[in-house]
Amino acid sequence: MNLDFDLSVATNYHSNAQRARVLTEDWIANNMYCPRCGSVRLTHLKNNQKVADFCCPSCKNEFELKSKSGKLSSKMNDGAYSAMIERITSLNNPDFFFLSYDKEKARVVDLMFVPKYLFVPQVIEKRKKLSDDARRKGWVGCNILLNSIPSQGRITIVHNGNVIEKEDVLSAVAKARPLQVQDITSRGWLFDVLNCVNALPQVFSLSDVYKFTEVLQAQHPDNNHIEAKIRQQLQLLRDKGFLQFLGNGMYRRL
Repeated sequence: MNLDFDLSVATNYHSNAQRARVLTEDWIANNMYCPRCGSVRLTHLKNNQKVADFCCPSCKNEFELKSKSGKLSSKMNDGAYSAMIERITSLNNPDFFFLSYDKEKARVVDLMFVPKYLFVPQVIEKRKKLSDDARRKGWVGCNILLNSIPSQGRITIVHNGNVIEKEDVLSAVAKARPLQVQDITSRGWLFDVLNCVNALPQVFSLSDVYKFTEVLQAQHPDNNHIEAKIRQQLQLLRDKGFLQFLGNGMYRRL
C-alpha cells in the first residue's frame, strides 16, 4: 500500500475541494482492498452515484469515502442531517471509509473503516440551521460522531502513517460482524451499553455498568426499566462473543 497521492490526476483541478476529492478517491481506487472479503481492488463508481463511491467487484458491497486534511478527530462533517438519518435507517446505506491526509506531503495519514451496521441516529449530530442571510438559508447539516461508534466497529487500516496488516484488518472486520443487528432501536441499545462496557476496566461488575443508568436513561427517555435493559444487553454481548460471564455479577470484556 503506497500512502502517497498521485498528484498527476489533479493537475486540471483548481478548487481545493475538487483536488482533495480527486486525489483521495484515486488513492482508494488504486490502493485499497475490500475489507469485507479481501478482494484486491475496489471499483470506482460514477460520480453521479447517489449513495456510494466504490463497490467491491467480488462481494458487491458498496463504500462511501469521507476525507479531511489533518488527522482524524472525534467527529467528521457530513451533508444534510435529514438525508443522513434517512440513509442510515434504510437498507441501502454503504459502509464508510474515513480518511485523513497531510496536505503538504500529499500523503495518507489515517484510514478507518466502519461497517454500515455500526450507524445509529445517536452517532449523527444535528448542526444549527444556516442563518437567513446564508446562501442556503435554513439548511441543516450534520456531523458523524466517530467516538460514539463502539471501538470494535472502528477498524483501523492506516494509523499515523503506519499500515496495518491486511490479515489483521480482515480479522477485526470478522470479529465485529456479530454486532450486525437489523432493528435500529435494538442496535442503538446494544451499542450504547457496549460503549459503557468499553469505558470500564477489562474485568468489571454488573454494579459498575449500573453506574451508567442516568446516561442510558437520557439516551432512551421512553424506557423505564433501564437496569433490566442493561442486563439484557450484557447477555446479548456475551452471546455474541464480546463478554465472558465470570459469575457473581462479574464480567470480562473479550
